[in-house]
Amino acid sequence: MPPLPSRRSIASLAAAFTVVAAFALGGCAEEQPQPMPFKPVPAERILKPGYTEAGEGLVAVDVRRERTRNVIVKFRDAPVYLDGERVTDLMDGEHVTFYLKPGVHRIGVTTQFDPVIELRFLVDPRYTNRASVTFDKDDRIGIRRVAQ
Repeated sequence: MPPLPSRRSIASLAAAFTVVAAFALGGCAEEQPQPMPFKPVPAERILKPGYTEAGEGLVAVDVRRERTRNVIVKFRDAPVYLDGERVTDLMDGEHVTFYLKPGVHRIGVTTQFDPVIELRFLVDPRYTNRASVTFDKDDRIGIRRVAQ
């Protein structure tokens, strides 16, 4: 009868197998896709076109709806309000650029399941004027100012 392998040799074999398996499976890891550019909201979904037209003395404010893989919120539209007026709605991966007078404005977002969430937004040509619309872990909509 051949001798039984020692515990040390079994541990060495197990460690070697683990390393080989990790390298083999590492090649199967999903690569992260390249970020896709945001699509502009189609003109037919702009309810108040005056806000999306550039003009002298106006400052561009970009409002983006971040992409998600969460199918619960991916296909929900997100109506966008400016100073209490509904202007458009954002779908997953879309953005809209508003041209606003400098000063404080209210940018609000909602869904059919959420109340309107407003962000007091200081529009100033010296600052980054971008807002990001996202959903939290409870699938509730939110908006925040972000840096470029």
